Amino acid sequence: MKIKWLGHSSFLLTESTGITVLTDPFDPKMVGYGFTAPPVDIVTVSHGHADHNYLEGVKSRKQVYDAPGKFEYEGRVHITGVQCFHDDGEGKIRGENIIYKIGMDGVNICHMGDIGEPCSPELVERLLPVDVLMIPVGGNYTVDAELAKEYVDRLMPQIVIPMHYKRKHCELDIDKVDPFVRMFDDEYVEDDVAELELDRQDFDENGETRLVVLKKN
Repeated sequence: MKIKWLGHSSFLLTESTGITVLTDPFDPKMVGYGFTAPPVDIVTVSHGHADHNYLEGVKSRKQVYDAPGKFEYEGRVHITGVQCFHDDGEGKIRGENIIYKIGMDGVNICHMGDIGEPCSPELVERLLPVDVLMIPVGGNYTVDAELAKEYVDRLMPQIVIPMHYKRKHCELDIDKVDPFVRMFDDEYVEDDVAELELDRQDFDENGETRLVVLKKN
């Protein structure tokens, strides 16, 4: 499978037979920089804010998942939507959020959407196992770097991909990725990666957690 970052919380996942999943398409007018989506099979939407549900920007798509539940696409891609909160006040501030567990090519991917609630044993149990964790680190609207690292330590993925952070031209009031990166040893950090290509054999049960900062495509 392949992973590309389209910016903000939007990723393009490509399964080995060519099935594509696009996460959280965003309105470029709200985020501040461009968004271009190719034709895809599946779109997942974590919640109803414009920087995560810009379906108008995905001109060609076959299936949209925007609710909790278990879904399967052509017997090759398995998706579970897990309900949680966008804030630390049980949704009273920003509402609810859906975490998507995406299984393809034997790899367990977890896209946290705009997770805002504290890390709890109950939520961790619902998400395990996780091979690749996509997590917001910019704070303010989501968990910040410190809380994101707590999720990493509890979920113990082998690959962490940060998202939803300040980059060039971003107009949102969120932090840069740097504070999160500094929480990892340099030897386990890969920066400015254009595309990540993975299969089940890349994961070792006792492997160290790697931080991969993707370059916007």
